[in-house]
Amino acid sequence: MVDNIQAIPLSLYIHIPWCVQKCPYCDFNSHTLKGGIPEKEYVAHLLDDLRADAHLAQGREIHTIFIGGGTPSLLSSDALARLLQGVRQILPLAHNAEVTLEANPGTVETGKFAGFVAGGVNRISIGVQSFNEPQLAALGRIHDADQARYAIAQAHEVALNSFNVDVMHGLPEQSLTQGLNDLTQAIALNPKHLSWYQLTIEPNTSFHSRPPTLPDDDTLWAIQEQGEVLLREAGYEQYEISGYAQAGQQCQHNLNYWRFGDYLGIGCGAHGKITTDKGILRTEKIKHPKGYMQIGRDYQLKQWYVEMDDYPFEFFMNRLRLVEACPHDEYQIKTGESLPSSITTMMNKAQDNGLLSIANEHWQVTPLGRRYLNTLLEQLVD
Repeated sequence: MVDNIQAIPLSLYIHIPWCVQKCPYCDFNSHTLKGGIPEKEYVAHLLDDLRADAHLAQGREIHTIFIGGGTPSLLSSDALARLLQGVRQILPLAHNAEVTLEANPGTVETGKFAGFVAGGVNRISIGVQSFNEPQLAALGRIHDADQARYAIAQAHEVALNSFNVDVMHGLPEQSLTQGLNDLTQAIALNPKHLSWYQLTIEPNTSFHSRPPTLPDDDTLWAIQEQGEVLLREAGYEQYEISGYAQAGQQCQHNLNYWRFGDYLGIGCGAHGKITTDKGILRTEKIKHPKGYMQIGRDYQLKQWYVEMDDYPFEFFMNRLRLVEACPHDEYQIKTGESLPSSITTMMNKAQDNGLLSIANEHWQVTPLGRRYLNTLLEQLVD
C-alpha cells in the first residue's frame, strides 16, 4: 500500500474525439466530423463524467490539464471556457496549473489562440508533423506549410506560458535531407518545446493495412543522430524519449505521466490511472461519441486494478522514458511495493549491455537504452 497518496500529483486528461478527417497513421480514438460538433452537449457530458470521477481525486488538486484528441482546436473558445470553468467548480486547480490544448494548424484562424488563452489555456501543442507539402499530403494532414508557420506565429503573439510543435521523421519515402530540413525549419520558428519523434506504423490504421515505403534503417539512424545534434546546438535539451525543451519549458503533464503520477481521464475513450488504498486503478471510458453521450448511461467502459506482478513493467515503461535519473526508492513510493529481486537481476544485465546505468541511489537509462527502450523493457520483465 502506498503510504502517502496525497503526495502523488494528480493530472486531468480531457479527450475531444472529432477530426476533420482521420490521418492514415493515427491510432488514437478519433472520429471524422460530419457536420458541426455538438459542443454544448459534449461539454455537459464531460463535466458529468468528471463529477462521477471526482471521488478518485481523494482530496487532491489538479496540477495539469491536457486537452487532446482528435482535434480539440475545433472547439469554439466559448465552449472551451465553459469546460474549464466547469472543471474548476468540480475539483480544485493548482494556482500555477499547466493547461495544454492540442491544435491542428488547419483549424486555426486569426484570434482563435487568443480566445483559448482567455478561456484558461496557457500552453498549446501544434501538430505540424512536416513542412514538406507532398509528405503532408501522404500523412493525410489538412494543413499546408504556410498554415503551420501561421499557427506558430499566432502562438508567439498570445500570452502563453509555453507552446509545443510536433514534428515527425521517418515519413514515407523521406530522405535524410528532407528529415533534417523539417527539423531545421521547426527550430528556426523558435517554439519553446519540440516533440520530435519517428513515425511508427500502428495496428488498426490505414498505414498498417496499406503500408507506405519508409526510409531504411541507415537513413532513420542518420536522421536521429544528426537531428539530436541540431537540437542541442539550438538550445533544446532532451528530457524524455521524444521531448526537447528550452530551459524550464518541459511539459509538466507529460512529466507526471512518466514519473508514474496519477491522472483522471474524461471523454470518449479516455484512460485514467489512480493510486488507491486497494492498489493502482486503471479506468477507460466509452469510446464512441454516440454511446458516450447516451443519456443515463455510465461513462465507464471498464476499470480494473493492475496485477502486482505487472507493477515493474507499468512503472518502468513510463519512468525510463525520462532522461533524468530515477531514485531507487521511487518505485516503492509510487507503487507501495518493494522491487522484486528478479527485476534487480535483470537491471544488472541491462547495465552489462549498456542500456542502463546503476548508481548507489538511482537508475538512469543510457543514450543507447533510450534508442532501444523496448528492448530494455523486454529484458526487465522477461
